[in-house]
Amino acid sequence: MRIVLFTLFVLALHQFGFAQLSESDSKRFSELEDSLKHIKERVFYSKKEANRFNANKEFLTLWNVILKDEKSILYPFDSLKKDVALVYSPDKKFRVITWDMRKEDQTYFYFGFIQVNNSKTIKKGFLKKEKSTQYEVYQLLDKSNTIKTPENYISDPSKWFGMLYVDVIKSHDDFYTLIGWDGNDKLTQRKFVDILSFKPDGTPTFGKDVFKFPGKFAKRIMFEYASEVSMSLKYNTSRKQIIFSHLAPNTPDQMLEGQFQYYGPDGSFDALSMKKGNWVYDPAIDIRKDKDKSDNVKKPEPEKQTPIYKPK
Repeated sequence: MRIVLFTLFVLALHQFGFAQLSESDSKRFSELEDSLKHIKERVFYSKKEANRFNANKEFLTLWNVILKDEKSILYPFDSLKKDVALVYSPDKKFRVITWDMRKEDQTYFYFGFIQVNNSKTIKKGFLKKEKSTQYEVYQLLDKSNTIKTPENYISDPSKWFGMLYVDVIKSHDDFYTLIGWDGNDKLTQRKFVDILSFKPDGTPTFGKDVFKFPGKFAKRIMFEYASEVSMSLKYNTSRKQIIFSHLAPNTPDQMLEGQFQYYGPDGSFDALSMKKGNWVYDPAIDIRKDKDKSDNVKKPEPEKQTPIYKPK
């Protein structure tokens, strides 16, 4: 019986892409993690922007060294998670590492990497092919300040629309769905439903035409709302839907339409449902039976809000 249980355990580890790090590997990565923690304090908590960005260059350099080792994908880097988002895909094919840096003008710049266990088919002769797994790492280069229409943008890691990824959903055989956040500026913040797929050569691609959403021909979905409020956007595993707060201006004044610094949750919820390989918009869903505390977001109260900008 013990042999059977041990065999099942080993098979489970293999299925989810894990292997045991040796004691020496764990110790080595722990020491490197301590070095990252030391630099991290200057990256995220230095008072001067110039000092933060200079420290971030060291941070990036060390990450580049660490992630070249394919065993690094097995190490959790738990002590960094307060400031750095590290999220695995459910099938453990890849891990996305992202972090943000707030600038003095209250806009944000993003940095990150994707570690991938790429499966590739290699020709071994006439009518003979062989599958192999190859570890690769891609640095994400934020070009969001040059992108005018984020929802219609498709890119590779070298021209990434930067954001902080907080969740990965294995939604379809051909792609993964990512939930992201962007601090944007002093007036608004944004959340995204982004799409990650892989080209035949293994290159990651962000954005894909898989949304059926009224009034949009989007490659990703963006939600923009007031910087001082919060909205819920998350995948519900029991319903197999991405459920999100419906956003609206905090008063019925038509002048506020499109003025997203006045937008916030109105108390209702919509969803995206996976149907035939597409995320399809489902409005005004009833989630009373499975609503949790993080979904309990009240409609903004106009008299309690102090807008930074008032439209003329």
